[in-house]
Amino acid sequence: MYDILQQDIQYVPGVGPKRKEILSKELGIKTFGDLLEYYPYKYVDRSKIFHINELTSEMPFVQVKGEILSFEEFDMGPRKKRIVAHMTDGTGIVDLVWFMRAKQIAKNYKVNTEYIVFGKPTIYNGRYQFAHPEVEKVDDVQLTEMGMQPYYSTTERMKKAGITSRTIEKIMKSLLEKLTDPLPETLPPFIANRLRLVSRDTAFRHIHYPKTADELRHARVRLKFEELFYVQLNIVRYASDHRRKYRGYIFQHVGNIFNEFYKHHLPFPLTNAQKRVIREIRTDMGSGRQMNRLLQGDVGSGKTLVALMSMLIALDNNYQACIMAPTEILAEQHLATIREFLGDMPVRVELLTGIVKGKKRLEILQGIADGSVQILVGTHAMIEDTVQFLHLGFVVVDEQHRFGVAQRAKLWSKSLNPPHVLVMTATPIPRTLAMTIYGDLDVSVIDELPPGRKPVVTLHKYDNQTTSLYNGIRQQIQQGRQVYIVFPLIKESERIDLKNLEEGFETLLQVFPEFKLSKVHGQMKPADKEEEMQRFVRGETQILVATTVIEVGVNVPNASVMVILDAQRFGLSQLHQLRGRVGRGADQSYCILVTTHQLSKETATRIDIMCDTNDGFQIAEADLKLRGPGDLEGTQQSGMAFDLKIADIARDGQLVQLARDEAQRIIDDDPDCKKSEYEMLWNRLAALRKTNMNWAAIS
Repeated sequence: MYDILQQDIQYVPGVGPKRKEILSKELGIKTFGDLLEYYPYKYVDRSKIFHINELTSEMPFVQVKGEILSFEEFDMGPRKKRIVAHMTDGTGIVDLVWFMRAKQIAKNYKVNTEYIVFGKPTIYNGRYQFAHPEVEKVDDVQLTEMGMQPYYSTTERMKKAGITSRTIEKIMKSLLEKLTDPLPETLPPFIANRLRLVSRDTAFRHIHYPKTADELRHARVRLKFEELFYVQLNIVRYASDHRRKYRGYIFQHVGNIFNEFYKHHLPFPLTNAQKRVIREIRTDMGSGRQMNRLLQGDVGSGKTLVALMSMLIALDNNYQACIMAPTEILAEQHLATIREFLGDMPVRVELLTGIVKGKKRLEILQGIADGSVQILVGTHAMIEDTVQFLHLGFVVVDEQHRFGVAQRAKLWSKSLNPPHVLVMTATPIPRTLAMTIYGDLDVSVIDELPPGRKPVVTLHKYDNQTTSLYNGIRQQIQQGRQVYIVFPLIKESERIDLKNLEEGFETLLQVFPEFKLSKVHGQMKPADKEEEMQRFVRGETQILVATTVIEVGVNVPNASVMVILDAQRFGLSQLHQLRGRVGRGADQSYCILVTTHQLSKETATRIDIMCDTNDGFQIAEADLKLRGPGDLEGTQQSGMAFDLKIADIARDGQLVQLARDEAQRIIDDDPDCKKSEYEMLWNRLAALRKTNMNWAAIS
């Protein structure tokens, strides 16, 4: 029976070769199964017929039944006509109006014939009318079967070829009539019965033609659960295999290096959250299995300190550690931070990036190979074949969504056994999304800031309030603080944006003649950009005018104001990352979002969320709901966009958890995937993995 769902779409009545080509190119629909999984985006209740005398202009789309009494034509200019059909059901008269296709209308619809008309009632010249309604002969419509009418998304090319939502609906009806045998099950009875899920066959029929809202709800739950369940089953199976297959190095003791650091070099007391995470990491490293842990924490929550202390445990057990960052600036920042933390401790920490060349590079490569380099900080330059570790035991990957799977795997292969891996991200990820993107990792969260940190105050100003904005900036600088002013740099309009930045910089020079300004953007030479950044870091300039290149990698505790111009052009997570550049010292810091007055509802919501909370996880949840997982920063470009046809990770959190729990229960009972009662699941999973399902999401 699986074969019938693999059949070519052109053999569905109403499709044929031409429509097949369009459906394939526009929607990727090639088989019966693809068509079944093309779900409606909305439904309209077609089960009720109204009398004409019941109509009001506030009604949404409704249907009436009556006879056409007569037609009238009105000239609307050269070669344009308005055609009006007067229709009655005995309780009143309503006009059906078309502004095109006059000949076709007159040919299709006849007087003294009963029709069902569906449309939005409006009033024109004191009479109710339907503009461009759907009209069908009463004989062609079985009202008891209509229930809720599905609506399908279409593209411009489809519309031009005459493939409307109604066309897809009719094709879908033909397909379901063609599938006379019930579709085979893909979930075993013990899951379907326990969770009270309708059959797969019923779900597909009711998702396309529900008679009631209840039928639709049950169909959706079944199809969403199945989709999420197989994604989670694959993730949990992979994680289970990985844990059993790869034995981790056992770091049995915490020794002199860690203790020396903890007693004499700790820059500030650890928060309870940091202590909890270090305990979780220590447990993993002593368990005998390879650690794969995701460390989430907002900007400034102290992730680097946790990573360093974890690396020191590796050093105490005679292993090397490394930290891989996505950019040279961030790698250099990590190097400076780690060296500052360690002070005069006899630990050799080196940097390896593309700019480390010649004799210095050879020295470092030799030190990595003989083990004298204990901690290596770098970019993807670390995964080159020339880099050979003596005993690599612990790897930290920072902002991992910027690295591909192959890059990480190459780093792991530099050790006899895979090293313990700590993945860090300052982009808080909602739990349901983390469960799916990073489903094979254990998750730790640092959910409190170090003592003395004050939450950043976020304010919204309009672009005609620059006088008060400039006065506020001036006051802060006079108190000895520094200020970031960020211009958007969005690739589609890069030239205009750069022009805006250049002109804005000139304006700011005139506004603040008493202060020194730096300017940084991505088009500058790396050396010039670095010099400008360093001038700001050293306090030689008071204002840094920049694009979003400062989003990661700049740590200036003295900077207390972040001004984001045209804030309506930034996403929530980007605004939150930029805001994280301030609030790093003990002084009260401010983030000012400057926008135009014309804001869409969604943009206004984004700005309100930023002003209301500093909690990165709340912001990430809101971002997920506003934009969906495929648009979240980092997920799209790393092949983590989910190929989910009906489930929505943002809105179906409970179903994600339910699917996860079911998948875990099965793997716990059958870790080798060999028990006969689960055979259906393993076969289905194997079939799905051969399809276009995007399993890269669970790298």
